[in-house]
Amino acid sequence: MTTALANMDETPTLVRQAQTDQQLIDLWLHGRSCHTQRAYESDARRLLAFTSQPLHRTTLLALQAFADHLAATALEPASQHRILSSIKSLFAFGHRLGYLPFDVGRPLRLPHLRDALAERIMDEGQVHSLLGNERNPRNAALLYFLYAAGARVSEVAAIRWRDLQARSDGGQATIFGKGGKTRAVLIPATVWRRVQQLRTPQSTDDGPVFRSRRGGHLHPTQIRRLVKAAARRAGLSVSISPHWFRHAHASHALERGAPISLVQATLGHSSISTTGLYLHARPNDSSARFLPL
Repeated sequence: MTTALANMDETPTLVRQAQTDQQLIDLWLHGRSCHTQRAYESDARRLLAFTSQPLHRTTLLALQAFADHLAATALEPASQHRILSSIKSLFAFGHRLGYLPFDVGRPLRLPHLRDALAERIMDEGQVHSLLGNERNPRNAALLYFLYAAGARVSEVAAIRWRDLQARSDGGQATIFGKGGKTRAVLIPATVWRRVQQLRTPQSTDDGPVFRSRRGGHLHPTQIRRLVKAAARRAGLSVSISPHWFRHAHASHALERGAPISLVQATLGHSSISTTGLYLHARPNDSSARFLPL
């Protein structure tokens, strides 16, 4: 009884979760994808270089000055928005852990972004032109897969043969996506046959479907380059990236009557409101049609 009362009277000892800014950043980045870790750590380094102050001494005024500095550079507004969003995330995380006394990033306003989604959606003719002008079998299969699966470039780069399963009507791809989520996507028979033609007797279950010249997985940067090369051959904008196939998949599927919940599941959107953006970007109707013009 005495021991129990003594234990109840003991004051819990608070354990400091991080001792330095670097430890805090490492904790903040833990478990994120390699691409996200590189980008977020670069953002944090950029802020620290600008302020020349440790995070616990950084003020809202300093963050606002950093935002003004980004606005004065040649960075696109979307890049400025992403950098400041990651900085806000870092300060919120540091405050939750008790490392920072205040979340000074919370009141920081993010720059307004113009919704340019409609400009990044290829129509069906453009997609077929891009696909039809690719003569390299691997690259053609990759482009078809990007469009059919609606997958992110990092997801496609990581696909292994064990992630593909044959079905009577084509195939199925198991995709390990953003946030560690896994989803299954059906692949049409025409695309499935193209992908299966890439398999050789030397291919193993753990081997990459889309191989580089050295036999490993194609890097997302390599995929971006081959997409831009295909766009040039098709006479399309060189600003086209692999993500444009994802936009096209969502938009074309919705236009052809696919349920929005099905498109959400295929693309791996965490919220149906994200999928709904494609309905606003390419509406099938408008009140303008009812005007006396």
